[in-house]
Amino acid sequence: MPLPNHRLIICGIPELPQHSMLGVSHVLSIIDTHEPVPPALGEFLDIDHELIRFDDVVAEYPGFEACTPRHVERLLAFGERAHAHSDSHILVHCHAGISRSQAAAAILMCQHAPGREEEAFLRLLKLRQHGWPNTRMVEFADTLLKRDGALMNGLMAYRRAMIAAKPHLRDVIRNIGRGHELPA
Repeated sequence: MPLPNHRLIICGIPELPQHSMLGVSHVLSIIDTHEPVPPALGEFLDIDHELIRFDDVVAEYPGFEACTPRHVERLLAFGERAHAHSDSHILVHCHAGISRSQAAAAILMCQHAPGREEEAFLRLLKLRQHGWPNTRMVEFADTLLKRDGALMNGLMAYRRAMIAAKPHLRDVIRNIGRGHELPA
């Protein structure tokens, strides 16, 4: 099955205003637990909007709300609604457009394209020049979609390609305490 051919935008909160007049039909917002709803979302008219709140962490940490399977189930329900329309124009955003939105976009692309997980993750490189998809979200999606590690393999292919293009990221990822996420 080919990847869904929906138009897809990935961005952070500061970029929302530049996309409000592009005919977006579906918006997925993934923001921190206590972050206010971005005022720029009011500029999007006649959209299916899903707001999911959890912090951008990849494990349980005191004082933070980590992603749960329930959050990913809501993401997948949003995906079902968006995929039901062949002309969907989907915008996925988080705070910076780097981690949660990247993971969500890849999950949406994989949702109805079993066997195309690596292709979906590598498509992220064309959609957004930088990113590091949230591992925890991808792990839960892999389980919920019953892909037996295919989403995680796609994520690792993406990370290998990203590190090859931007070798300095290896040190950045290690320095922020997420070296365990680096591909071997």
